[in-house]
Formats: sequence, structure tokens, C-alpha cells
Amino acid sequence: MRNASVGLARDSRRRALVALPSLFTLLNMLCGFACILVSISGDYPLGAVLVGCAIVLDIADGAVARLVGSVTPFGLQFDSLADLVSFGVAPAVLAFAWAMSDIDPLGWVVCFVWLAAAATRLARFNATIDPRADKRFFIGLPSPGAAGVVIASVFAFNAPLSPEYRMWSLLVLLVPAVLMVTSIKFRSFRSLVSPHGRPYPLIGFLLALAVGFATFPAITGCVLAYGYVALPVLSRLGQPVTRLRPSHAV
Repeated sequence: MRNASVGLARDSRRRALVALPSLFTLLNMLCGFACILVSISGDYPLGAVLVGCAIVLDIADGAVARLVGSVTPFGLQFDSLADLVSFGVAPAVLAFAWAMSDIDPLGWVVCFVWLAAAATRLARFNATIDPRADKRFFIGLPSPGAAGVVIASVFAFNAPLSPEYRMWSLLVLLVPAVLMVTSIKFRSFRSLVSPHGRPYPLIGFLLALAVGFATFPAITGCVLAYGYVALPVLSRLGQPVTRLRPSHAV
């Protein structure tokens, strides 16, 4: 009888651990849904904060799944659906309400291009999963990284944009949307939180971020988001130049 009780307790604990990553994914989706609601009501900074929380939860759910050994096909599909809400629909609605509601139909078109690119990016990721692939990199800009550009821009200019800046807001969506469906490699933040890696670089990075966000939050957000997007692109653009350089025999 006692052995049966112990077995039931272990099974319950195991089921709870298996469900834990899905809880993070569900909270990710909740943040995206809440962003849509507050963006419609005009609270753009809060909408940006909610997408930022969704990014953190998206990174955490994968780390937790690997830590407890519960990486499953269901979890993968559920994560992608949550990402489509939080990094596809939510940033598009936030950007439209923040800067594009007065430039119809162009604003509608650009926001749909963003949503279509995010959906394509997520579908391509699910369809081309290779266990032998280098997990340190994504092919194409990941949707959370693309969403980071939008929320950093909203933080930098949290009031509704004046007409002369409206065209710039289109680029805030169009450029990351295009990068989501390219073959450029972008660093995976999930590799930084691997339970098997050394924690010191991650701790230093998080401390630097904490200081930056505490002192200059808008600047820190822009440097982080725009830098994450720009560095791989500049590196890719510089590759043809490197190939053209003559090699010198030693």
C-alpha cells in the first residue's frame, strides 16, 4: 500500500513537471493577448512591457522543458501558437495603434506583412527541425527578436508618433518582417540559458542589462533590440567583401 502511494506521488510530481513548460507557454500567450487589449485602449508602453514579458517567458519555457526533460511535439506546437499571438498578432496591433492608424490602407498592409512573415517563420521552423542542427543559431530572425524592435521603438517614442515619423514606423515593421524569412543566422538566446553551460557570462550580461534598464531604459532597449538585429546582417553583408580580399601566402 505504501509503495503504491509513493508511486502515485511520483507520477503526480512527474505530471506536474511535464506540465510546467506549458504553463510558461500559456503565460506567454496571456501576455500577448493582454498586449492586444491594452494597445486598443491606447496604453502603448504597457503593451510593450507585456510583449517584453512574453519574450522572457518564451525563453524560459524552452529552458524549463529541457531542464525537466519534457520536450514534446505538443509543447513545440503549443509554443508556436503562443508565439504567433505574442510576436505576430500583438506587435502588429501595438504598432498599428501606436503609429499607423492614420495611414490606411498602407498601415493595414504593413501590419499584415508582419503577421504573415511571423507565421511563415514559425511554420518554417517547425517544418525544418533538425536534431543535428547547431542550436546556438536560428535561420532567419526569430519572432521574439523581431518583436523586440517594435517594443524598443515604442519605448523610445511612447507617445503617438507625429506625421513626419510615420514612415519610419513602417520600417520598424517591414525590416524585421523581411529578416524573419531570410536565411541569415541569428544567435539563439536560449543557448545562453542552457543548464549545462557556464553561468558567469549570462550573469554578467543580465547584470549589465539590469543596470542599463534601471538608468537609461529606452536607450538600453534600443541598443539591445537593434543591435541583435543589425550585427548578423552587417556580418552577412561583409562576407562578400572578405571573399574578395586577396589571400597572402605565408
